Amino acid sequence: MAELIIIPAIIIGALIGFYELILIHKDENFRGSHWLTHGLHAAFFAVIFTFASMNVDFVKELLPFLDALGIFGSALMIRLLIGVLAVFKIQAASAVVRGGAGVAARGLREHFIHTVIVASLIVLVPYIYPYIEPLFPEFLK
Repeated sequence: MAELIIIPAIIIGALIGFYELILIHKDENFRGSHWLTHGLHAAFFAVIFTFASMNVDFVKELLPFLDALGIFGSALMIRLLIGVLAVFKIQAASAVVRGGAGVAARGLREHFIHTVIVASLIVLVPYIYPYIEPLFPEFLK
């Protein structure tokens, strides 16, 4: 069984989700609080994607067909796949959310660069984590 990184993945995922929430608020295209509900939804999925990215061995155990994909079954490629899924999920969710009264109903329409930044953070976190791990208290590791 793969060793899981649970608490740090949740904390870092929540930080990425909070960053995405800030970007969603910046990109908002309407009045009202829909950006907040969309942002909390996005933050939840940021935690899920970050957890998966930081625990690729666990993901490979859950989805054994990934090993049969050859080079596409490597940890880096799985993380890149998670990043691509994050981009599609973020863009799809932002396109579905409709604007408030009296405003163009094109949804939140997060800027694509913001989506790429968030997905890149999700992909890069496992490579950054060894450098920031000493910042976590021992009971959270």
